[in-house]
Amino acid sequence: MHVVLVSSIFAGTLFLIMVRPRGLSEAFAACGGALLMIITGSVTLPEAVMVVAHEWNVFGFFLGLMTIAAIADRAQFFDVISLAAARWARGSGVRLYLAIFAIGTLITAVLSNDATALILTPVVYTLVTRLRLKVLPFMFACTFIADTASFLLPVSNPTNILILSSFGGSLGEFLRFLFLPSLFCISVNVVIFVWLFRRDIDLCYDPAALAPLTRSPREQRFFQFVVVCLMLIAIGYVSASLVGVPVSFVALTGGAVMLVGALIMRQLAWSRLAHDISWPIFAFVGGMFIVIRAIENVGLTAALGRLVLGNAASSMWSVVRVTFGTAIGANMINNVPMALVMVSGLRSQVGLPPATQTATVYATIFGAALGPNLTTVGSLATMLWLLILRRKGLDISSREYLKLGLSVVPIMLLGGALLIALGW
Repeated sequence: MHVVLVSSIFAGTLFLIMVRPRGLSEAFAACGGALLMIITGSVTLPEAVMVVAHEWNVFGFFLGLMTIAAIADRAQFFDVISLAAARWARGSGVRLYLAIFAIGTLITAVLSNDATALILTPVVYTLVTRLRLKVLPFMFACTFIADTASFLLPVSNPTNILILSSFGGSLGEFLRFLFLPSLFCISVNVVIFVWLFRRDIDLCYDPAALAPLTRSPREQRFFQFVVVCLMLIAIGYVSASLVGVPVSFVALTGGAVMLVGALIMRQLAWSRLAHDISWPIFAFVGGMFIVIRAIENVGLTAALGRLVLGNAASSMWSVVRVTFGTAIGANMINNVPMALVMVSGLRSQVGLPPATQTATVYATIFGAALGPNLTTVGSLATMLWLLILRRKGLDISSREYLKLGLSVVPIMLLGGALLIALGW
């Protein structure tokens, strides 16, 4: 009966997260599920506190990352690079489309997929509407590249940090397993989208229609300061990954330096910064940590681990199976909960050869990062993107998104999984 109770609370929590009745936030649903798990004794209060405190690196990374992105946006960094891309394209819609993919890849690699969805989407929307180009192909480019490029580096996706915080792994190992799959998936995504939208993007525009950004001398100095900070933060991310320093240190230090610089240069509005930081994400992730611990305590995640790994744990098919199993689960229950479920499930698989364990960890990262491109509820980045478009008056149906996802994601998942198996 206790297993049934825990399963019901878990299912109810996921249902509320996906359906969001009457606009109920994901954070409220996750915290409600966590509270029920504590009340029913599925997780003790001290255990819940310990579980959340143990993931300090994840919370620190989120806080630092959102601070960095908010201050960079205040400096018009993303407006500048999108304007430069439009001028580089010299009036060609196809060249501009390729440039948006390149910018999305860069932002995702350094600032994460959520930053790409949250910041690049409205900037590109404003740009293409001003140029009177068709909006949807460029909007789809923003959301798909946010997840497709989100396993270039450990910091490119919060789920990467969630999984690596449990299993570890050096930057060299990360790149050995995921760099080639990342290049493959980005290339496939670009080629297929250019083909699918060829009629919509093969248009010309007048670069002269783009008014230059105007900044005061103080704002120009602030912009230059932010550019230098972002370069140093990128170097810091790579260096920290190489020597095994938690990336939250880099994110928090970089965010603090940029925050102080913005204060000194009088370029900071506290109300805007507080609005730009998504505080509910901390409650959402913390609540899900507790919910996942509850289903781990009753053995459900161990059962899931056995189901996903099956009898292929000693062959390359384990990588394919874990990749597709994680991807499907991410689209059913969102990739953050699925990543946590897979972490718990894989930890329960004792006796696996070290090489198999490592390969399946990176297959999990790959599936949780790329898989959500299938549906609109797969990742937080996609949900943020959808919310932004709805505010702009654009409503993307789940069927339309799924149809586009099916045209590209299965190919990328299979090809990437085989490349991971070769890295093994």
